[in-house]
Amino acid sequence: MIGSLRGKLIYKKPDHIIVEVCGVGYHINVPLNIFSILPEEGNDVFFQIYTHVREGSLQLYGFTSENEKKIFLTLLGITGIGPKMALNILSGISHNDLLHAIETEDVAMLCRIPGLGKKTAHRLILELREKLPAKETKDRTFEDTLSALINLGYKKSVAQESLEKAYRKSASGGYNDIEKLLKEALKYLTGEVIEKNR
Repeated sequence: MIGSLRGKLIYKKPDHIIVEVCGVGYHINVPLNIFSILPEEGNDVFFQIYTHVREGSLQLYGFTSENEKKIFLTLLGITGIGPKMALNILSGISHNDLLHAIETEDVAMLCRIPGLGKKTAHRLILELREKLPAKETKDRTFEDTLSALINLGYKKSVAQESLEKAYRKSASGGYNDIEKLLKEALKYLTGEVIEKNR
């Protein structure tokens, strides 16, 4: 079973990517919400991988953090939810929003996810309340986001400086999950690149 992959991103679309490792291209299904943070084709990437084997077919599902992969695996344990639906859920809602919806039994929020009806939403709440990991702390979010920036090819010192700026903004009520924090940090990085090129 493939647990993770590090290689060159040679193709990307919103729902899947191809990563080349030692001359072999791996087709990896990914959540829609990571498309905006993927580097340009030709850059190195790292993904946590879930390998799904069924009736002779093998499919890979990729995630930018171990926590996202754990949530995906937890979703697979629910009756009626397969890899495609689990990926669809992760594509339609952030990690912390999902955890919050489960904790507060917010059926309406869950039903905003395409393809997810009320019955499945109630089942999610019932079966996931005790299974899902606790909401990420800001410290954990910071570390996961820093790791993601390094995996995207940024030097640790540069990534950490921009991330600290974004994190200070998050402390005032902004970005409390890895996706939002990562997007904000990338804004600072892009701005710094533009300034240096002037």
